[in-house]
Amino acid sequence: MTTAQTQGLIGMLTVLGILVLLVLPSVIGILHDKRVDRQIRAAQRRYFTSTVTRHS
Repeated sequence: MTTAQTQGLIGMLTVLGILVLLVLPSVIGILHDKRVDRQIRAAQRRYFTSTVTRHS
């Protein structure tokens, strides 16, 4: 491998590392939002189920 190829590889890995650092918080946020949405839907199902059975 020549010096130019090595520098190109280091540059490419640096750019990919920066890209990962920029994208990672967004991906974590999306996953967190999906988990919260699932928890809210589950709580709504439990609430509506318990309210229907109490009043019936």
